[in-house]
Amino acid sequence: MIRVLVVDDQVLIRAGLAALLRAAGLEVVGEAADGEEAVRLAAEVKPEVILMDIRMPGINGITATERILAAAEGAPPKVLILTTFDLDEYVFNALRLGASGFLLKDTPPERLIAAIHTVVSGDILLAPVATKRLIEAFVDPPPVAETPPPALDRLTSRETEVLGLVGHALSNKEIAERLSVSEGTVKTHLNRLMAKLGLTSRAQVIVLSYDCGLVRPASR
Repeated sequence: MIRVLVVDDQVLIRAGLAALLRAAGLEVVGEAADGEEAVRLAAEVKPEVILMDIRMPGINGITATERILAAAEGAPPKVLILTTFDLDEYVFNALRLGASGFLLKDTPPERLIAAIHTVVSGDILLAPVATKRLIEAFVDPPPVAETPPPALDRLTSRETEVLGLVGHALSNKEIAERLSVSEGTVKTHLNRLMAKLGLTSRAQVIVLSYDCGLVRPASR
């Protein structure tokens, strides 16, 4: 049973989410009304997934996400950001820090449950195209360099190729078809490059692909 921590400063939303998750067979291990309480509970109950509101009084969801992931022992929890607006700089910052994806607060219940299972599997990022669009809206293109960025020096040529394809919002299956390899091979390359670069989520891989210039933001 997947263990979930629900974080939202509005009691009705928080209670509604908790009831929905329990009805779907998930275990709600805690409810937090602000970021400070979320950090404390995450350390105590060790959830697999955190549904994290962003705009809360006191410690907001971004700071809470950063603290939770930095303090995690072993496998960090998957953080799904809850937001009212899909193009939100706060969401972009949370993805850069290691959040696994984001959901609009009007997401249908069945998609919310599916999203939780998706991030727990670690296979694909929730709505990668939407995440790519969000990143393009806020990232500044890096200067053109004659030599590869230092981060890429740690990767094999195939890992660098996978990094760029993930940045273009391709799924593991699509990457496998592009490279004529198995999905398992793609996942192995992805896990290795994430370990080498100290990344914890597919969203961070996408952000880094932009930072390194492997993917260029669309014209604005």
